[in-house]
Amino acid sequence: MSRTFKVIFQPAGRRGEIEEGTTILKAAQRLGVDLEALCGDKKVCGKCKIRIEEGYFEKDNLESGMKHITPLEPTPDELKHIKPEDGPGVRLACSCEIHGDLKVFVPERSRAGKQVVRKAAKELSIALDPAVKKYTLALTTPTLHDMTTGDYERVVRAMEETYGIKDLQFDFEALLQLQDAMREGEWTITLTVWMDKEIIKVEPGHVDVCYGLAVDIGTTTCVGYLCDLSTGKVLNTESMMNPQVPYGEDVMSRITYAMTNPEGLKTMQDAIIAGLNEIIEKVVSEVKKDGPRPGVAIDDLTIVFNTAMHHIFLGLNPVYIGRSPFIPAVQRSMDIKARDLGLKINPGAYIHVLPIEAGFVGADNVGVLIAQEQYFQDDMVLIIDIGTNGELLLGNKDRVCSTSCATGPAFEGAQIKFGMRAAPGAIEKVKIDPSTKEPKYKVIGKADWHTHIEGKINAKGICGSAIIDVIAEMFLAGVIDKTGKFVMDLGTNRIRKDASGKPEYVLAWAEETSINQDITVTQGDVRALQLAKGALYTGAKLMMQKMGVTRLDRVELAGAFGSHIDREASLMLGMFPDVPIDKVVVVGNAAGDGARMALLNKAKRTEADKRARWVEFVESATEPTFEKEFMQAMHIPHMKDKFPNLKKMLEEQKSIVAPGIKG
Repeated sequence: MSRTFKVIFQPAGRRGEIEEGTTILKAAQRLGVDLEALCGDKKVCGKCKIRIEEGYFEKDNLESGMKHITPLEPTPDELKHIKPEDGPGVRLACSCEIHGDLKVFVPERSRAGKQVVRKAAKELSIALDPAVKKYTLALTTPTLHDMTTGDYERVVRAMEETYGIKDLQFDFEALLQLQDAMREGEWTITLTVWMDKEIIKVEPGHVDVCYGLAVDIGTTTCVGYLCDLSTGKVLNTESMMNPQVPYGEDVMSRITYAMTNPEGLKTMQDAIIAGLNEIIEKVVSEVKKDGPRPGVAIDDLTIVFNTAMHHIFLGLNPVYIGRSPFIPAVQRSMDIKARDLGLKINPGAYIHVLPIEAGFVGADNVGVLIAQEQYFQDDMVLIIDIGTNGELLLGNKDRVCSTSCATGPAFEGAQIKFGMRAAPGAIEKVKIDPSTKEPKYKVIGKADWHTHIEGKINAKGICGSAIIDVIAEMFLAGVIDKTGKFVMDLGTNRIRKDASGKPEYVLAWAEETSINQDITVTQGDVRALQLAKGALYTGAKLMMQKMGVTRLDRVELAGAFGSHIDREASLMLGMFPDVPIDKVVVVGNAAGDGARMALLNKAKRTEADKRARWVEFVESATEPTFEKEFMQAMHIPHMKDKFPNLKKMLEEQKSIVAPGIKG
């Protein structure tokens, strides 16, 4: 028998045992990974570029590197397509055979199925008063009598006389543009001014267009909203998987990577900066195509993220936020020059980083807070921003508490055997007949529901919203019991045991799929979701206890994932305390909305700083009743009495939680 090796593809999170000698391309196809291969494995199109990750990855218990493939060096066919700018470790998947464990990263440009943008922008009602504005000056042509006044001084004086703005300073790179711009524009120029304090760009003539970018960097996904600062409208939206995913699917894994690899922090910082620059290039390319560096048109950028992503983006050591007492390097908001971070927008522009609340409750939660304005409401509202790292806000105008819980990447489709991102081919909705146990499902890219009788529909995997659906439906149909355990004696071939003897439910037979294997939901998938939903419910319940709250008026689901899950299914699983279904409200990407508000109205930045310090942080994991509440919350939907078989459940969890990650 031939040997097999563990192969993990990121950022999709697909993994499996692959026979020695299989090409990386064939492994990708076998595991349902979207990888371009236009030439049909003939090694001529160069579209299947991948990157071999080097090093030991503790969470995966895997060592990866070039030594685990053949040939060790790129072939002449590969060298026709691999460029120096592709970076280290890049190969063609069709040309490399597997001879050891591998972690493989598939760059955005090599992915066949474009991710569905789950963080679409909604209309905002906000007064338009951006931090960056454009002012046009029509100056008189100087003469020999004006030799004692420099261009700098003439502009500063004219700004005070024309617009009443005093004591303006010049960004140095903007100053370098000044002389040529004045003369090219025949003494009419447009100044881009930040906070009425600093001139950050000079352009000849009259220029109206002023772009800003609001960015939401999640643990798993990143999105950028290009806005016209003169109208407030969103002109374009671009998203991508976070390019840091290869270094860890969750926050603690990335902190561990920074701790255990000497260049780990810089590697992850470089990855996210490169990814954000890719978003910048794409988001502007459709609306401005008149220059080699279209990103220069962006004159302001606001950004939100959780605390770990905040530290890695800024190059701050994240190790200390991974250790008790979890103190961040900086909590306040910051304004940093784009050129200092290597972002390819106007180099004189500022990146406004929203403040952190505390510990793992980061700027993204502050974005949610200022977008939803809980602190102005009478109702007792629970806001849940569901993602790889779940963040919760509970309260009203009198008091608001916040907490963070490690839900894990299960909601994003990772850590699920056939989990995948929201792309064409992903199953996104599921229903199961309680009598026959037969499923029907909807696939992204297909309009209708599908059943087995209707034949092939080219399903590739299960995205996050379908994970909620299918496990709730399995519970309602009696496939799993309230502890999450499979019920095996139901007289259907959909429920079976896998090669290792563990139970699973067949959602789609191989002949229905494009990956030529059955798509199943395993016991491990159910447990991963129980851990995630249990963390959310426990965080909410402990905050309610802390505030003396017994009843919620409303639950608001935020985030890309929260915006697309089924409300009934989430209530059925017990993801949050019980409320009437009509009081469960989907609010979209509230963190991104908060970033846009801070971009479009500078008063929102002040409000963010103030409210970030006003909110009370609750460290739920240190609460004396945390473990008991968490174990009760693992029940479907949840329970009030002592959890049965506690020891057995804990043992099952230990087999799921990654080795080496504490807490």
